[in-house]
Amino acid sequence: MISEIELQKVLNSIRPFLQSDNGDVELVEITNDGIVKVRLLGACENCPLSVMTLRAGIERALMRQIPEIKRIEAV
Repeated sequence: MISEIELQKVLNSIRPFLQSDNGDVELVEITNDGIVKVRLLGACENCPLSVMTLRAGIERALMRQIPEIKRIEAV
């Protein structure tokens, strides 16, 4: 099972990069089948590069630190 505390630690480590561009990320849900749902906030909500941020930034960081994660989804 994926630890919410560990997941929040990883999100906190990447949060300053998002906040430097007036954005942020919020954990919404961790499903039993290893899917992590997040919400992009601030400038990240409407940014045309938000998919790149989600995949290349958030997903890569989370999956590197927590191998039990199968996928990251923005909601």
